[in-house]
Amino acid sequence: MNKRERFMKFLNNEPVDRAPVAFFHHFTANDEWFKGLVSPEIYEKNIDGHRKAREVFDPDVIKVMNDSLMIMMCDVSMVKEPADLRKVTPPAMDSAWMQKTKELTIRSLEFYKDSDAPKYATGFSPFMCLRASFSATPGFDNYREMLIDFVQKDPDSFLYCLDKIADTIMPLNEMLVKECGAEGIYFSVNNQSHFFPDELYRKYVVPSDKKVIAHANTLSDINLLHICGYAGKANNLELFKDYDIAGFNWAVHAEGVSLAEGKKLFGGKPVFGGFEQDTVIYTGTREEVEEFTYKILDEAGQTGIMIGCDCTVPYDIDDNRLEWVRQACIKYAEKN
Repeated sequence: MNKRERFMKFLNNEPVDRAPVAFFHHFTANDEWFKGLVSPEIYEKNIDGHRKAREVFDPDVIKVMNDSLMIMMCDVSMVKEPADLRKVTPPAMDSAWMQKTKELTIRSLEFYKDSDAPKYATGFSPFMCLRASFSATPGFDNYREMLIDFVQKDPDSFLYCLDKIADTIMPLNEMLVKECGAEGIYFSVNNQSHFFPDELYRKYVVPSDKKVIAHANTLSDINLLHICGYAGKANNLELFKDYDIAGFNWAVHAEGVSLAEGKKLFGGKPVFGGFEQDTVIYTGTREEVEEFTYKILDEAGQTGIMIGCDCTVPYDIDDNRLEWVRQACIKYAEKN
């Protein structure tokens, strides 16, 4: 069974010869993120990191990680009152950020041109883009409280803003799939630590998430949802359980929801994860990594299950550790 056959059987909840493994990688240090437009060195390090990682571990699933560009930033500098959310401006398709994203994706995927593994581009929700934009713009230290206030005072302007950002993410995703070689979108969402009260998230954020997903589903039928949580920053998984997407990943450890429990919550859809990104997989012995892999598979089974992490593994991880997990999956399948 080759990588693509195994992955498609995972997505179809069909038996596999062994569980596929999907660990997704940061390629730059945290203080280098978002700096690709001003630092050619960081941008090139980001791209070349894909090559270096594959030399050690040839992945079952490929995902381009755009650390040096990361989340699509919007101009929010004009926002002073709720109605100003209508003026928030996403980047144009001919902007430097968009063109560098295109280049990064094409050049990174070139390192995998001979692989039969499925290829993903990383995407972020409109709400994540909006939050990141305020976080990065001086003068918005209390942007969480501001957004909660604004959405209640002028919900139409808030919805208009997220819809406008979605209308830019959709052609971005189309470019990634049709022009860059990605076969699916790895779509990241979150409401970590109840950033928004659940009722506000459900009413005012979920529609733009679903709009982007619906469009992505016209481009690909293998899109995946990453409900981003880590280091105790949990999400209420109930918010996302009816998202129409091929598979689900969440922070098992931050959420306290196992793969088996989550698979039930998400209606039997394929699920993946199991490891924290910076504990056993990052620092454990080979025996500890193997034991933890067995523990996940004992609890969740091998059908419709893919082994991975709560979130992206650190950029400086020894990629041989990822092969330890794959070998553990092979050994487990032989015994079970």
